[in-house]
Amino acid sequence: MNLENTKAQMRKGVLEYCILSILANNDAYASDIIKELKEARMIVVEGTMYPLLTRQKNAGLLSYRWEESQQGPPRKYYTLTEKGKNFLDELDKSWQDLIIAVESINKKRAYSESDN
Repeated sequence: MNLENTKAQMRKGVLEYCILSILANNDAYASDIIKELKEARMIVVEGTMYPLLTRQKNAGLLSYRWEESQQGPPRKYYTLTEKGKNFLDELDKSWQDLIIAVESINKKRAYSESDN
């Protein structure tokens, strides 16, 4: 197996969750979302981001508005909807359950390795 591919797949699996988490703090322009994801080492390219944003908007999790920009054409700012906030709350709970499950498995592995 390719380690880098596996790591990329793990990041992709939580990317939608991360987008909603970013938007829970503030409305954001797509470039700002990409910048924050890159700063968090959740490497993403625009070609990946826009379909995710569209899918989340179509699901009613996000809405957007256009704002004039002093640096060029108007910008589309994304906002978390009430449905998106509720969805994010459920993802937060699932994420915590996942963390507990993985840590439990890893502790068993570590315990088993210490016996050898």
